[in-house]
Parts: sequence; structure tokens; C-alpha cells
Amino acid sequence: MLLLRLISLLILAPSALCSPSDVTYIADPDFYPKVIAQLQAGDHVRFPPGVYSHGLRVHGLEGTPDKPIVIEGPGQGQRAVFVGRPGRNTISIKDSRHVVLRNLELDGRGAYVDGVKAEGDSLYAHHITLENLFIHRFGRHQQIVGISTKCPAWGWVVRGNRLVGLGTGMYFGDSDGGDPFVGGLIEDNEIIDSIGYNLQIKHQKERPVGRGLPLEPQMTVIRRNLFVKDAKLPLNSSARPNVLVGHHPRSGAGNKDIYAIYGNFFFQNRNEALIQGEGNFALYSNLFFNSHRSGFPAIAIQPHNDLPRKVSVFHNTVVSPGAGIRVLAGSGQDPDQQRLVGNAVFAGAPIYGGRSSRNLERNHVDAREFLQNAVPDLGSISLRPVSDVMRTSPTPIEQFSVYPEFNRDYEGKTHDGSTLGAYSIQSGHLN
Repeated sequence: MLLLRLISLLILAPSALCSPSDVTYIADPDFYPKVIAQLQAGDHVRFPPGVYSHGLRVHGLEGTPDKPIVIEGPGQGQRAVFVGRPGRNTISIKDSRHVVLRNLELDGRGAYVDGVKAEGDSLYAHHITLENLFIHRFGRHQQIVGISTKCPAWGWVVRGNRLVGLGTGMYFGDSDGGDPFVGGLIEDNEIIDSIGYNLQIKHQKERPVGRGLPLEPQMTVIRRNLFVKDAKLPLNSSARPNVLVGHHPRSGAGNKDIYAIYGNFFFQNRNEALIQGEGNFALYSNLFFNSHRSGFPAIAIQPHNDLPRKVSVFHNTVVSPGAGIRVLAGSGQDPDQQRLVGNAVFAGAPIYGGRSSRNLERNHVDAREFLQNAVPDLGSISLRPVSDVMRTSPTPIEQFSVYPEFNRDYEGKTHDGSTLGAYSIQSGHLN
């Protein structure tokens, strides 16, 4: 193995011969698959600008928390482009951990393959970081996915990626609930005009043992993302919400896991809800805007594969000509478990169900009176309040202190509960 590593260095990075460990490789379009296959903890591969046609197999790569394996393209300028080819997913991940993939472009070219996929025959894929990827032209069918996991996956960081015009943007977990996605961080991504979901995290069966999955309660954070479904897609079986989060295990390890979903912008869906959820989740300091009468609420809290359980929806701004927030908890559920507090909802039917308090409920046409520019144009829309029209006596915000950044508004500024909706106001001015 050491001889192979030194030979690879002679081909790819002569200047790095100083050490057989913690090596930096400069990739070559012809030789890189062999180099990737023999990376070790602390190794670093840089892909220069160019087109790479052999895909990227992240199989059996074992980094460590202190020494991850890093595979990256240029941080600016022209990209390293990995092109889709029939029969193999563009970036295939299997039995790997502590690997960072960043600054790469994935061009599907219409092939019937996924962009990034943790394969279904993998035992695990954990602590994988996907950062600043541009993923496009994977839109031939709804079942083609930009980023997907089909094996037990935990500790993933999916940050700052741009996914455009895909079948489905991100799909974590398997369809039967058997391969959970646990303790992830999904932040600062743009997912635009997927045929199906921008993002779906599947429901979970009882947590499989013997795979190394964490057994203590976990939180998956979904924050500061842009979820757009503005394309003029026909109403058909591919209609899906922008985002759907499924339930956690009903019992045993993972049954107290939670999703914290905050600081996101959900924009347009002519066929479905902007978000749908069940299980345990908190939804706060988000913006929701839909100009279409889809027949679905902007926020749908309802049974899917199980029931809504502990749900907190607070300090969101919602604009929709149809329903705003709808809670269908299922028979026998305690309505106090689904709390709706401090939201500003401008909709034909603002709020239905749940335990609602201290919310602003107005018709969607009133949004122009309260908000600066509630128009269906992503370039000019502003859902900031007009002056201090949404000021209220302070909401006891500390009741939500178990959630990260619970006292921050959509822009990350201090939210003390004295303003309804996703923006805070202090001293009569926007904070």
C-alpha cells in the first residue's frame, strides 16, 4: 500500500513526497480513481478545473474526527466538473466516515443516476460533509435525486450547496423507514425547482442495532435554506411539498429525536404544501410565501406514516391565498402537544387546529398592509413588517429554549418575543 501511494504521488504530486501520511494529491483526470481508492485519514485531494468522467467512488474511506479525508475542487473560478454517466451514481458513498467533499460541480447531463448517493448496500456512511457543491441536470425523472442516503447515516453536514432543476433535491432515509438519517445539519443551501421534494427526510422504524448509530436523543437542524418550487409544473402524481419530515422511531432509541427547522425561506408551490411534517419538530423564524391556490396549506402538520407528536410552531411569517397553518393531529392526540405561538399568518384560512395563542391572523390580501413587498418575485419580495405594525406584548420566548437560536429572528438577530412573525422590531425600527 505504501508503494502504491508513493507511485501515485510521483504521478500526481511530486512535491508531496516528504511524507507517506497526511498527503495532498493534485488529481489527474485519468489517474484519480486509483488515488481516491487508497486515501487514508488526513489525506487531501485537490481537483483542478476540468471535466472528470469516471465519477467519484467514496468507498471504504476512513477518516477520523481530527484527520478527515478531504476531496475538493477550486474554491473560486472554474469548477472541477463530474459528469453523470449511465449505470453509476456520480458520487457514490459506501462504508465511509469523516470525509469532506467540497467545491465540486455535478452535471447529470440527463443520465438516469443520482448526484451524490450513500448506497443501499452500504453498512453505514457517517460524518460526511458536502459543501459548496453545484448539482444540476439531474431532472429526467422525479426519482432522480441530487443528494440521497439509502443506508444508516448520521452526523452529516450538508452546507452551502446549490441544487437546480432536479427530480428530487435531497432525500434522506429509505422509503420503508429502515435506514435512518440521524443528527444531521442541513444549512445555507439553495434547492430550486425540483419536480418532487426539495427536501425529504423519511420516517424511521426502530433504530437498527450494531451499526454504530447514536442511541442518545439527537437533533437534526435544518436552517437558513432556500426552498423554491416556482416552476410551472403540471398537477400530477409528482406533486410534492417543498419539504417533508417524517416521524422518528415510535419507541426505543431515537423516539425523542427532533427536527429544528428555522431561518428558512419557503417560496411557491402551485401543487402542494410548502412544508409537511409529523413526529417531533420545531418550526420557527421561517418565511413562507405562496401565491398559488393549491388546495393545500402552507404549513401542513398531519399524519403521513405516523402522527404529529410534540410540535412547536412559533414566530413564522406565512402568506398564502389558501390555508395558512393546518394541524390534523389524529384521534387521541393531546392538542397541547402542538403549539402555535407568535406567528403572523396572512391566508384565506389562517390557522386551523393545534393549541393556538398570540398569533396574528389576517386574510392574505392584508399582507400588503403589514408587509413591505409581499409579491411573487424572488428578486424583490420582502416579508419584513411595515414599521412596528406587528408589535405585541412580549411572548414568553423562554418556553422554547430547548431549541437552538430560539430567540433569533429570520436574519439571526435578537427576537425577544415582542413582535409577531419571523422578524423582530426594537424601538419602532426593524432590528
